[in-house]
Amino acid sequence: MQGLITYKLSCIRGERSVFSGLDLAIKPGRALLLSGANGSGKSSLMRVLAGLLPAASGHIEWEGEDISADPDAHRARVAYIGHADPLKPSLTATENLQFWAQLYGLDPVVEPALYQFSIEHLADVPIRYFSAGQKRRLNLARLAVGQNSLAGPALWLLDEPATGLDPGAVSMLANTILAHLSNEGVAIISTHGGRLDQLIADSADHLTLQTSRSGAAG
Repeated sequence: MQGLITYKLSCIRGERSVFSGLDLAIKPGRALLLSGANGSGKSSLMRVLAGLLPAASGHIEWEGEDISADPDAHRARVAYIGHADPLKPSLTATENLQFWAQLYGLDPVVEPALYQFSIEHLADVPIRYFSAGQKRRLNLARLAVGQNSLAGPALWLLDEPATGLDPGAVSMLANTILAHLSNEGVAIISTHGGRLDQLIADSADHLTLQTSRSGAAG
């Protein structure tokens, strides 16, 4: 199994080269911790890998196949979590996770995911009543839905997922990521360092993006 590979990947935003000539190779069962200063291109790289932003040049392969050959298949294998929490405020925590499960064809029984992030007591509460921290936990709980199913997203793209989490929630997130990797999943995680990096260090490689006109190095 080859996992995710990029060849000479480049990105341009607003006529500025964010990164260029980026080669990556991440095998199943491994994570990549992506670091770099603000503006170095971490979020842009995540969006390019998710298929949400076109690359200026280069290409991306999953298991030896160019993702551009079947964009729908690529979207189905990706779980992307950015800075925003895309939750429906009128729905309960359970209903939001069930919507996610339906989107990926997973088991609609979502209670284990709520327990995994210690928000089971909020199962029937509409999201509009959640605090920012509770919303973040629920957004991350999407990763735990159907985690033992091979039908779930194989490629996790997590843009600073530990932001705003207390130490207990960071541990829950780390355990969820490690379980994903043990199932031969791949995770790319942008980070500013900290406890999450330490908890998954044995299963992770590192790449630092440099802020420059020419783009990324690592």
